[in-house]
Order: sequence, then C-alpha cells, then structure tokens
Amino acid sequence: MIITKKRDFKDLLENLKNYKSFFLIGCSECATLCGTGGEPELAAMKEALEAEGKTVTGTLHPKTGCQTLGTKIELKKDKEACNAADAIIVLSCGAGTQSAVEIFPDKPVFPANDSLFLGNMTRFQMFDERCSLCGECVLDKTGGICPVTACPKGLLNGPCGGTDNGKCEVSPDIECAWVRIYERMKKTDQLEDFRKVLEPKDWSASRKPARLNTREKKEEKK
Repeated sequence: MIITKKRDFKDLLENLKNYKSFFLIGCSECATLCGTGGEPELAAMKEALEAEGKTVTGTLHPKTGCQTLGTKIELKKDKEACNAADAIIVLSCGAGTQSAVEIFPDKPVFPANDSLFLGNMTRFQMFDERCSLCGECVLDKTGGICPVTACPKGLLNGPCGGTDNGKCEVSPDIECAWVRIYERMKKTDQLEDFRKVLEPKDWSASRKPARLNTREKKEEKK
C-alpha cells in the first residue's frame, strides 16, 4: 500500500489562498488505513477549511482514489458540487491527486498529503517500507526479504563491513538486512542458494515513467 502523511495545514492554506470554494476527494483504501484520507479526515478537513472562511461544496470518499475511471464515475452524482468548486483538494496519495488532474483538466488540484513509500502495515497505522518497486524482483533469491529496500546501501551481496552484532552501521535501530536474510534462509534450508552471488541488477527495469498495459498481452494471445 502507498503510505502517506498529512501535509502541514499552513502549507496547504498557502496553496489555497487565491481560492474560496473546494471539493474534497479522499480514498477508501490506502489513505484511509493511513488515517490521511478516510471519512473522518474528510470531515476534519471540511471543518478546518470552513474555520478559515472557505467553502466546501462537497466531498467524495471513493473506493480507490487512484482508479481514474472509477473515481470519475463515482463523481457523476456530485457534478454540481464539483462545478461550484474553485479547486479540488485530494486526501490521497500522489497517484490519486494525479487522477483528479485527469478528471478535472480545467480546475486546480492540490494534494493534502505527502506520499512516502510502498509499505506494509505491521500494526494499526504503523508502517514499514518493504519494496522499492525496482522492476526486477530478487525475493526468490533472498529468502523473501528485499535487500534493495531493507539494506540502506541496497547491497545485493552482503553483509558489508559495517555490520555490528546484526545491526546496520547506519543506525542501531536497523537490523542488518543480510543477517536477516541469512537467518531466514538457514531456517528454511536454503543456504545453498544464499551462497550464490547475485548478478548486478538491470536498473532500466525501474525507469520512469513506467507503463504497463496487460490488455495488449491478452490480445496477443488470441
């Protein structure tokens, strides 16, 4: 899931200083779990804006903020409220904000959140980064633990010389990724694979902007 945090409200107000009315869009998936784009956050944002003398013409808590077509369809019932707004505020990730840009080509769109990383929720609203979206997964070779993300140096063959009692030299709060990988593969009887040297990664697999159209592949099979 995409992990987000709320932007400083003062910074958001600076974005909004030339506008009076707004339509708010949240997200019922990642942003809701992060506590940055659920119904309570939409209500709180509405209250905060109105306290600043702004008008909120309406709100939408879509199923998935980054699903452009789906959000556009959900917004049909709010057409008048959207038209009445000077600008759109999105309480979602950057992808959700850019979906709104496509949906509202003639209106300013502002993010209420900062997008941080792709992560796992380990406890309620506690998140750890687990994947760097590198485009060429090595989890099959590293016991299911990603060294590209878990190692601050992104070492594909480790550990480095800075390891100290299983901790990373970058911070004693970080467990050495390669010690974790070793212990994991030892438990799962995969040490033979652990001893294999990984080839350099093809970083072109993570070039930006990335695109994927699975419909084309399905059509090729027909």
